[in-house]
Amino acid sequence: MSHPAPYPVRLADEITRQLGQLADHLSQLPPPQAAQVIARVLDPDAGVLCGVTHLVATGSVFSKDQAERGALPGELWLALGRASNELHDITLHLDEHQDTLKHVGTQPATTAAKPPAPAPLVIRRRR
Repeated sequence: MSHPAPYPVRLADEITRQLGQLADHLSQLPPPQAAQVIARVLDPDAGVLCGVTHLVATGSVFSKDQAERGALPGELWLALGRASNELHDITLHLDEHQDTLKHVGTQPATTAAKPPAPAPLVIRRRR
């Protein structure tokens, strides 16, 4: 007989499942509602991205302790630390766009007399 997964593992599985559901719903939402969802996900204080960043940072602290004891490779700690830093930087970059997302999310769903002009997309290389 197999043992049931411990609560934290089940919780991680459930969060993963719900994130998949959220992504599926997001693709079907009208633009104002989609913008509201994205704004909440990217909220720098209480959004999903903030929570994932905190989780990875906590994992980095755990892996550092375990690497110092020899239970985990140091490369894992370094990789989690880099991931945590990158996620934090991404959160800061996306924070600039919170007001825009919130503004779009409060727009009425009615059709405007003049539709907005599409923005040219610019590709920036990160070096």
